[in-house]
Amino acid sequence: MTRAFLPDPIPHQLLADVVAAGRRAPSAGNSQGFAFVVLEGANQTARYWDVTLPDKSSFGFPGLLAAPALVLVLANSQAYVDRYAEPDKASTGLGEGADRWPVPYWTVDAAFAAMLIQLAAIDAGLGVLFFGPFDHESRVLTSLGVPDSYEAIGTMALGWPDREHDTRQGTSARRPRRAMEEVIHWGEW
Repeated sequence: MTRAFLPDPIPHQLLADVVAAGRRAPSAGNSQGFAFVVLEGANQTARYWDVTLPDKSSFGFPGLLAAPALVLVLANSQAYVDRYAEPDKASTGLGEGADRWPVPYWTVDAAFAAMLIQLAAIDAGLGVLFFGPFDHESRVLTSLGVPDSYEAIGTMALGWPDREHDTRQGTSARRPRRAMEEVIHWGEW
C-alpha cells in the first residue's frame, strides 16, 4: 500500500497494460459490466481531487495527491440484469431485476478487476492505493461524464512509490492480522 507517490509520469503504454489487466477479471455470465475511467497526469487527476478534496491543506496524506494516475473502477448492475434476461440465462430469474440477485456480482466482478489491476501495477514496480469516493461519488461521476447506469466501486491511485515520504501509517495499519486459524477453516467451521 502506497500513500506517497513521486510525481513522475507512468509511461502511457505501461499504464494501459496495467489497466487492461482488469479486463481479464471473471464476470458472471460473461456480463462484463465493469468499466474504468483512467485519469492520467496532473491536469486530469486534479479534476478528481478538486471534487473530492477541495481543501487539501489539512489532508493527512499529501503524497497521495502526487499520484500521476487515478483509475476509477465502475460497475453497471443493469449489464448483469440484461445478460441474465437472455435466453440461455433467463431460467435463473436474475434477468427480472437487480433486486433478484442474492449477491451483487457486478460489485464482486468489479472488485476482482480492481485486484487484477493492483497486482499488475505491483508487478510493474508501481505503488497502488485503493480507496472509496464515499459521499463524493455522484459529483465525481458527473464531473467525468460517467453514464448514470454506473456506480463507483472505488478509486486506485497509481504511480512510482515515494518511499522516503511514505512513512506515516494510517490508523488501520496498526490493527493486527487475524490468526490463520480464524480465517481459514479446513473441511468445516
